[in-house]
Amino acid sequence: MMLHLLPLSLSLRGPGSPPAPRSRRFLDPGGGGGCGCGCGGLPYRGVGGGLCVVRMLRRRALRGTDVRSDTSPRKGPGDARHGGGAGHGGYGDDGEAGALLASVRRLLLSGSAQAADAAAAAEEEEEQGQFPKRWAIVFLCFSAFLLCNMDRVNMSIAILPMSAEFGWNPQTVGLIQSSFFWGYLLTQIAGGIWADTVGGKTVLGFGVVWWSIATALTPVAAKLGLPFLLVTRAFMGIGEGVAMPAMNNILSKWVPVSERSRSLALVYSGMYLGSVTGLAFSPLLIHNLGWPSVFYSFGSLGVVWFTTWARKAYSSPLEDPGISAKEKKLITSQSTGGEPVKEIPWGLILSKPPVWALIVSHFCHNWGTFILLTWMPTYYNQVLKFNLTESGLFCVLPWLTMAVSANFGGWIADTLVSRGLSVTTVRKVMQSIGFLGPAFFLTQLSHIDSPAMAVLCMACSQGTDAFSQSGLYSNHQDIGPRYAGVLLGLSNTAGVLAGVFGTAATGYILQHGSWDDVFKVSVVLYLVGTLVWNLFSTGEKIID
Repeated sequence: MMLHLLPLSLSLRGPGSPPAPRSRRFLDPGGGGGCGCGCGGLPYRGVGGGLCVVRMLRRRALRGTDVRSDTSPRKGPGDARHGGGAGHGGYGDDGEAGALLASVRRLLLSGSAQAADAAAAAEEEEEQGQFPKRWAIVFLCFSAFLLCNMDRVNMSIAILPMSAEFGWNPQTVGLIQSSFFWGYLLTQIAGGIWADTVGGKTVLGFGVVWWSIATALTPVAAKLGLPFLLVTRAFMGIGEGVAMPAMNNILSKWVPVSERSRSLALVYSGMYLGSVTGLAFSPLLIHNLGWPSVFYSFGSLGVVWFTTWARKAYSSPLEDPGISAKEKKLITSQSTGGEPVKEIPWGLILSKPPVWALIVSHFCHNWGTFILLTWMPTYYNQVLKFNLTESGLFCVLPWLTMAVSANFGGWIADTLVSRGLSVTTVRKVMQSIGFLGPAFFLTQLSHIDSPAMAVLCMACSQGTDAFSQSGLYSNHQDIGPRYAGVLLGLSNTAGVLAGVFGTAATGYILQHGSWDDVFKVSVVLYLVGTLVWNLFSTGEKIID
C-alpha cells in the first residue's frame, strides 16, 4: 500500500505545480508545522515519506474526518492549462482525489480493533493535557479522608495536657476516647442509604462540615464539663461515620473499573497520611499555642475543603456540565453498577458462614487497630518516657509504614491472582499476615527495653496490619458484589463496636493492670480472628 501512496503526493499537485516548500507538510491536519515523526516537514520521499502519509491518513480516517489535505495544492501554469482537469491523467480534480482517498480510508478502517486502539491512543496523546475530572474527584476524596483522620487522632495527643489540666484518670480518658465511636456507630448503614438516595456529594460534604464544627467546638465543650465533651465527640463521630459509604458511592460512579484499585488505594492512603499529619503537627501546635489550637486549626481546614468541594464536585459524571464528552463516555462505558437493589435478603445474608467470618474478623482486627490509634501516644509517654513532642513524632512512623505497606500488599495480592492463585487463597494469606504480624510484634514489646526497638515493633505491627486491606476489606465485593454496601455496613459496625469497647476497656485495664495486659487481649483476639477467617471465609461469590 505504501508504494501506491508514494505517487499520490505528486499526483495531487498536478503536473505543472511548483515543488512544495521544504517547511510545508503535504497532508497537514493542523494547517502547518511538522508531522511529528521526525521528517522535519520535508516532502514525502522514499519509504519514510510513505510512512508519514500512512500515519496521517490513518489517523484522519479513523477519526471520521476528511482525509484530504486542509490546504489545497497551489496551481501553477500547468494547472491553468489543464484547468486542474482529470482528463489529462492527473488527480488534481477534487472529486477524483476524494474518491481515491475515500477508498484509502476504507482500506485503513479494515484493521478495525487494532486500528481503533491506535487511533484512540494517538488522540489521547494529542489532547492538550486537561486533568481528568474523575481524578480531581478522587483527590478531593483523598483530602477529605486526610482531614478525617487528622481530626480523629488529634485527641490522642491533646488528651495528655487536657487530662493534666482537668484531672482525668485513665478510665475517664478511655471514656472520652470511646465516645467518638458512639456517633460513628450510628451512621455506618444509615450513611450508605442516604448516599444512595441523595447522592454522595451532599453526604460527604455534610460529613466534613459536621465533624469540622464538632472539632472546633471541642475546647469549649471540655471547659463546660465532661458531659458536653462526650456529646461533642459523639457528634464528631456522626459526621465521620458517613464518610466511607459516601466515598464508596461517589467512586463507584466516577471511576471506571480499570482504575478503581488505584483510586481506592489513594483514598485510603489519605486516612493513614492523615494520622501521620495529625500526629506530627499536633505536638508542635500544643507546644507553641496550647492544646485548644489543635482543634481550632484542624477544624477550620474542613471549611476550606468544603468551599472547593461545593464548586468542583458532582455526585456522578452525568451531573457535571464541565466534564468532557470523551471522559464521560469512558466512565459510563465501564460502569458495572447493575440494577439498584430493591430488597435486602437479610435472612440469606445472615445464614452464610463467610458473612459471619467477615463480621467476627473485622471485630478482632479493629480491636487492636483502634487501640493503637488512640492509645499509642500515651504508651510512648508513660512507658517509653518520651515527652509530648517526641510521642507525636514517633507515632508518625507506624502510620507512614501502613500507608506504604497497604499499597504494597495490594500489588502482591493482584499479582498472585493474575498468576492463577485462587481469590480465596489470596484473601486468607493476606488476612493471616494482617492478623499474625501484629500479634507477633505486640508480644515482643514486653521483652524490649530500648525505646527505639519499641517504636520499630509498633511500626512493624502497623505495617503488617495494613495487609488486611487486601484481605477482609476486599472480601465484601468477593462474596456479594450486589450487596457490598450492606456487607460493609454489617462488618464495619462490628469493627466500630470493637473500637468502642476496646478503647474503653483499655482505660479500665490500665487502671487495674498494665500495658502488657492490654497487648495480651489484642493478641488473643488476633489469634481468634485468624482461626475464624481461615476456617470459614471464602473468595467466591455466595450471594447473588
